[in-house]
Amino acid sequence: MIETHIVILLIALIADWFTGEPQALWRRVGHPVAWIGWLIHRLDAMLNRHTDTAGQRYRNGAVAWTVLIAAALATAWVIGFVLRLLGPLGWLIEAAIVSVLLAQKSLKEHVAAVTAGLRNGGLEGGRRAVSLIVGRDPEQLDRAGVSRAAIESLAENFSDGVVAPAFWYAVFGLPGLIVYKAINTADSMIGHKSEKYLEFGRVAAQSDDLANWLPARLSALLIAAGAWALAGMAAARAALSVAARDAGLHRSPNAGWPEAAFAGALGIALGGPRIYANEAVRQSWLNASGRRDPDAGDIERALGLFALACFALWGAVLAVWIVV
Repeated sequence: MIETHIVILLIALIADWFTGEPQALWRRVGHPVAWIGWLIHRLDAMLNRHTDTAGQRYRNGAVAWTVLIAAALATAWVIGFVLRLLGPLGWLIEAAIVSVLLAQKSLKEHVAAVTAGLRNGGLEGGRRAVSLIVGRDPEQLDRAGVSRAAIESLAENFSDGVVAPAFWYAVFGLPGLIVYKAINTADSMIGHKSEKYLEFGRVAAQSDDLANWLPARLSALLIAAGAWALAGMAAARAALSVAARDAGLHRSPNAGWPEAAFAGALGIALGGPRIYANEAVRQSWLNASGRRDPDAGDIERALGLFALACFALWGAVLAVWIVV
């Protein structure tokens, strides 16, 4: 069974790289992640009451998370059961499902739009484009800030938008993939440290940290492989050494690994202080000795590194298929 999963995953990765999201379909029926988001929103509205104590909010958040995961597992089981009845046709449909839950093409397009914005619309164009992919206040960003935000988003989402879903699908098939997307979506929606979600979203945030722990570290290895192909062994060593040294400086237990690897490979500093809509956040620099003035050209280099890291993932999947 795992051999079939690996072949399907390889097909899905290649399909996603070239075809991306079927936007016309999503406009009619909605994206699967939007369906997950709808359920999370309903559970939030029903169970996250401002009159509850912190302990009650925590317990209700745990209940909401359990219902979400149960719904994800049930959905995956039903889909898998139907697809198994279809034989080889079911494999192709499954590959299509997996491909739309990966984010290679959409990620590179959104980040490339920041480069185009900076080149064609100057700072304001870059701010408009980057505001679509990051939560920080774009009006507080200069060109270097816009460029860092785009590269950091590319690095972090390589891990949780490409490597993690591919990893969990390879290990557990559709249940692994759909449960991971539910966990990751819940974290993005309710896993915040705001007053409303500090306790209610605690289980969601902790489960996302656990689900991304290994994929984040695998991402750093894949980025190092991409850096070797892009700029040689010295860049690969820098990616790994900076990731090992600086990943722990990041606020997230996982995001620091791909971001620090990108910083080391590209010779730039990422992270640092930033301003979100409601607060200023102090964060250490990753690869503090690197250049702190990246621009559109560095985003383009980051996109090249991203592409090669994705191809390294394809190669790893192919190697697993050959071995098993």
